Amino acid sequence: MAGLVDFTQPTLYLSAATILFNPTFWNFVARTEYHNKTLTKLAGGNALYGCYGLAVTIFLLGLIRDAVYERALRQQPSHPAMLGFVPQALAVGLVASGNVLVLSSMWALGITGTYLGDYFGILMDEMVTGFPFNVTDAPMYWGSTLSFLGTALWYGKPAGVLLTVLVYTAYRIALTFEDPFTAEIYAKRERERRDAPKKKA
Repeated sequence: MAGLVDFTQPTLYLSAATILFNPTFWNFVARTEYHNKTLTKLAGGNALYGCYGLAVTIFLLGLIRDAVYERALRQQPSHPAMLGFVPQALAVGLVASGNVLVLSSMWALGITGTYLGDYFGILMDEMVTGFPFNVTDAPMYWGSTLSFLGTALWYGKPAGVLLTVLVYTAYRIALTFEDPFTAEIYAKRERERRDAPKKKA
């Protein structure tokens, strides 16, 4: 492994740190918002503006993470087996597929649906079940993972594959926290809807 990955490069660890930081950050902030309405208060009591603020922050953090990742790859050794037409063609296919999953997910969910609006009390009318959610339950995460892997192949860098495994692991762990929490938010709404006629009666 030491011959495939240059572990002396600080950018490798910086890239790993940004990969781990981002989902940890937005999960912490979103849960803080849900319980304490912190961002809503900072936005003058407007939950929508608070969600937009978080959306911009997450988007910018994503750009920084991607830039650090690319810089880290440029400072890593390439492997001959990962260079050539076939790996590059596969790289293009992976990045294209990843972007389709991410962009179509954003289109289906909208800004508030994409950027944790449910933690702000901005819930969707019903669950989205069409593309890309009929392909995977987390198209944003797995699309991003495919793009990371595609970029690693494009540059022919084993270190990129290693970092992609970290991306996959970070997202998989994040989902174990996010999915049950989000499901409970919507379950709570359904309970409140069922109880509403009883209260009126």
